[in-house]
Amino acid sequence: MLNKNDYCQIEITDIGHKGEGIGRYNDFVIFADNCLPGDICKVKILKSKKTYAYAKVEEIAKPSPARVEAPCGVADKCGGCSLMHMDYSKQLKFKEKKVFDSLTRIGGLENPAILPIEPMESTMACRNKAQIPVREENGRIKIGYYTKNSHRIVENYDCYIQDKQVKKVIEAVKSYMEENNISAYNEEKNKGLIRHIIVKSAFATGQIMVCVVVNAKANHLPENYESLIDELTDIDGMASISFNYNARDTNVIMGESNRFIWGSEYIEDELGGFKFKISPHSFYQVNPVQAVKMYECALDFAGVKKTDTVIDAYCGTGTISLFFAEKAGKVYGIEIVPQAVEDAVFNAAENDVENVEFSLGKAEDIMADFAQSGIKANIIIADPPRKGCEPEFLHAIGKIAPEKFVYISCNPDTLARDIAVLKDYGYCLEKAKPFDMFCYSTHVECVVLLSRAI
Repeated sequence: MLNKNDYCQIEITDIGHKGEGIGRYNDFVIFADNCLPGDICKVKILKSKKTYAYAKVEEIAKPSPARVEAPCGVADKCGGCSLMHMDYSKQLKFKEKKVFDSLTRIGGLENPAILPIEPMESTMACRNKAQIPVREENGRIKIGYYTKNSHRIVENYDCYIQDKQVKKVIEAVKSYMEENNISAYNEEKNKGLIRHIIVKSAFATGQIMVCVVVNAKANHLPENYESLIDELTDIDGMASISFNYNARDTNVIMGESNRFIWGSEYIEDELGGFKFKISPHSFYQVNPVQAVKMYECALDFAGVKKTDTVIDAYCGTGTISLFFAEKAGKVYGIEIVPQAVEDAVFNAAENDVENVEFSLGKAEDIMADFAQSGIKANIIIADPPRKGCEPEFLHAIGKIAPEKFVYISCNPDTLARDIAVLKDYGYCLEKAKPFDMFCYSTHVECVVLLSRAI
């Protein structure tokens, strides 16, 4: 057993779900950040348990063949990009293996048909949404991103994977705060005004939305907020500026109430020829280039025809619904978030799509209502959150018994768990295709086609 502050040398043999390296010392498992399989490292033990320990890398005695120099200067400290020191082709192989391991280990599938992962065309400035914490640390304003496994701030205005206009937004907000003596949020004391800066960029239209989250009651206007408007409107593409109010002592970023102080209440982007409304609270894929490819894959897997009726569960603002409505006879979108349903209805009207209807509520409840009223869908598609599908939803699929179920997943483990459940309802995996939506992270998306055995 190793104790705190002990030193040892280990070879890294695997990567954990947070991107940490995993090695062994005399069968004692050691986790260490910024390591890759093939690295031989000298490490210092930080925390020791009975069978495993957490360690800090002191020296890489022999680097892995997969190791590269990270294009970002703070990648070793920032918690956003845990695999930036790994060759991109090796990242893709790691993510393919992650999907395979989940489907076989958790899903109980033998030799699942997994197509090659879809790589990103460019890993630079690929994200259209940034959520940047603003904090008071030791009496000064710090803006950037959280360090690994903590809420300390790594100052970084020019994030490699974010839209390049984000840097200008951060500089504008900080300038406003300093010139007007506006306080930054102190998490320990739950004091200070500015908590987060949220920036959304529409790649197709060039429009930018800025939402500043403040620790205040609804409708409060910070002192001299007009000068913030002046700073932000100097940035090309600025289309919407608002405050969001979150006075709770919580890690949840946004509160429920917004106040728009300049421009529109939403911006518009385009995906696959469709226009989409983006508001401060609405969900929208953060990697639009890959999102189009993923939706096209889902369409191809489903083989949608004009005679098909489709249910799009967890439909959000209706992006997938509109893609499917172009090919299907009828599409029913189901979403539990009221504002998302409002945006979905708006998006359908904006694109002159008339063969889609949206319902507010739990997918399993609405689907039960459909079944009672005689609505039968032969294709169901779902894009649930990381926790996967609710058991009741999987049961509803079993009752409706569609010919095909297309599952878009952002978590291979919950995907595999749900596939194992659906096997009991007569569904089998036809094929799966991973997508790299979040480069330099351990996250991987996957589109899966399940067919009902007749």
